[in-house]
Amino acid sequence: MAERAAPLLAPSEEATHHENCPGCRQDRRNQLHLGIPYREFFYVWIVALCSALPISSLYPFLYFMIRDLDIAKREEDIGFYAGFVGSAFMLGRALTSILWGMVADRYGRRPVIVISLLAVIVFNTLFGLSTRYWMAIMTRSFLGFLSGLLGPIQAYASEVCRKEYQALGLSVVDTSWAMGLIFGPAIGGFLAQPAEKYPNIFSTECLFGRFPYFLPCLCISLFSVGALIACFWLPETLHMHGESKVEDEHINVLEALSNGSNLKGYRGETKQRRLFSDQSLLNNWLLMSSIIVYCIFGLQSTAYSEIFSLWSVSNKKYGGLSFSSQEVGMVLAISGISLLVYQLVFFPHIEKHLGPINLTRAVAALLIPLLASYPFMTKLSGFILKLSVNCASSLRSIFSSTITVGLNILQNNAVSQHQRGAANGMAVTALSLFKAFAPAGAGILFSWAQNQQVVSILPGDYIVFFVLDMVGVVGLLLTFKPFLTQPGKKKTTVNA
Repeated sequence: MAERAAPLLAPSEEATHHENCPGCRQDRRNQLHLGIPYREFFYVWIVALCSALPISSLYPFLYFMIRDLDIAKREEDIGFYAGFVGSAFMLGRALTSILWGMVADRYGRRPVIVISLLAVIVFNTLFGLSTRYWMAIMTRSFLGFLSGLLGPIQAYASEVCRKEYQALGLSVVDTSWAMGLIFGPAIGGFLAQPAEKYPNIFSTECLFGRFPYFLPCLCISLFSVGALIACFWLPETLHMHGESKVEDEHINVLEALSNGSNLKGYRGETKQRRLFSDQSLLNNWLLMSSIIVYCIFGLQSTAYSEIFSLWSVSNKKYGGLSFSSQEVGMVLAISGISLLVYQLVFFPHIEKHLGPINLTRAVAALLIPLLASYPFMTKLSGFILKLSVNCASSLRSIFSSTITVGLNILQNNAVSQHQRGAANGMAVTALSLFKAFAPAGAGILFSWAQNQQVVSILPGDYIVFFVLDMVGVVGLLLTFKPFLTQPGKKKTTVNA
């Protein structure tokens, strides 16, 4: 029986393969190469890092940049104006992410990645040269408008490898964000205001003295130039041989064959997915429910990043830690290193045993008491304070990253290949809307809390972290049935 099965599969495989289709060529490579595609994952890592660096590098010096732009009349108002700078990028990305996803599904992943890298090179550089508040807002907005990296690179990471390595591929994207948390804050914290920090090297009259926040932005833009060059070796994964239902079915068959499945198992395993591919993405409940939970935790994560950068450098009389930009950069860098080790060593094994939904629920529950502990750290000092802040920040990064990757896996499994770019674009659009509100809302909340130091219930920053916890509670509740489920999982197990 085994000898007869092989010829029956061969014609189906040949019938679905098109020599001039880059997606078919990539699926053939996935079929022939049984191991981990290290080279392709390296390209994914480099490109995703370029998406993370302009965001993470901003936080260590944003407080001081707003102060130097002379837009805030009082020190307590700096957080208010800083929030809108952080929101500008996310709002711009929210307006165009679906469009970039559709372009990626129509013309390929690589063209969108190239355009986005060019935008990072140009507008991140101009942001570092900002001398007015409106210029900072505009350059961050345009950077967001042309930021089409995240959706296509998530789709690409799941298509460039066999199915058994999909979780690893998506974790590579998140690991790259972890590296962004290492290098971004370090670049922003140590290279901003170089004339003040390194007067023996940079004078106040030189370019970097007159534009104190240009050096970190320039370094990130130069790295993006290197990533743009690496795109020449980035293989395309989109199938380009017609848009009929027959062709879409052939694409799904070839993907199943490249993942080592037989056709009988493929038909049972992907029945739900084929039904999804024939309907609007808005009617795909698994996709939409995972995107909603994804957005809620994204809102919490972005609001935390904004609040932590402001809280840690604010004066102790306002409930802050009085850290310098270098100390903030060091805390975020240590958090990034911890997250990198976790993603590479522990996450694949934990996700394999628990699955994305159960793992998301577990870390979401642990995140609640962790955030509640932050306001009490202001009572500490010296080594104990720095140790506590670093441990809490590292754990928070690990928990947030685990939630993100788990929900990304659910989103990519909910759709077929020809919808993956649009689905990820929809997720990024929704996420960006939430993240556009998060910095502004967090900045306003933080600014208000600075003036509430003497109230009897949840004074000052206690109310800030309480609000963050409430957002996490909502997200945790939505990870349970009937809201968030994984249809087809039981069916796949039976067929296996």
